[in-house]
Amino acid sequence: MEPARITIFAGHYGSGKTTLAVNYALALAQQRSPVALCDLDIVNPYFRTSDFAALLANGGVELIASPYANSNVEMPWIPTEALRILDDDRLTSVIDLGGDDSGALALGRFAPRLQGRGDVALWLVVNLCRPLTRDPETLRAVRREIEAAAHLPFTGIIGNTNLGAETTAETIQNSLPALRELARESGLPLVLTAARRDLAPRLQLSAADGECFPVECYKKEAWKI
Repeated sequence: MEPARITIFAGHYGSGKTTLAVNYALALAQQRSPVALCDLDIVNPYFRTSDFAALLANGGVELIASPYANSNVEMPWIPTEALRILDDDRLTSVIDLGGDDSGALALGRFAPRLQGRGDVALWLVVNLCRPLTRDPETLRAVRREIEAAAHLPFTGIIGNTNLGAETTAETIQNSLPALRELARESGLPLVLTAARRDLAPRLQLSAADGECFPVECYKKEAWKI
């Protein structure tokens, strides 16, 4: 799958957007340069891409984040450097949005310059083990709310079903029929099925499940600067 120039990770709170965005940006940096990861999470001050600044720098990924990230001041500040994502055609970018429609409002500011472009991917991250996103009706509502706030349509789904450290290969494998049905119903492709790196080789995926995306579960305390 050829990466879009701008890839946006969005979804419900706790779906795993930040972990996926960090892993995806690092994977891109192994293939191309320059790559940037933009922290547009104006909702959650406790777990965000800025917590992995050293890890990203070591992996060749530029971090674009609010100057207030990882400080004692938390406010909904959108970094002005984010405009480079739109203006610099050489830059391959990943955007980590905050949860639900509240977080997607940050993207809505840039919507007029993103609409109609063929190089933008907006991916809905789905963790079917989260209490509030276990059924199709709730997931449909989450999708509608985010699209309305961002003023952009989703272009694909990422399956990220997990139970944290308790995740097994069966946890992920058993989620696939429901994810396939969600993709069929929504008309969106299942572009990636994420799995912890040690579990990924044990999955049996079909073409409908998208690519298997191995994930490292980085500890933010180990890299915070």
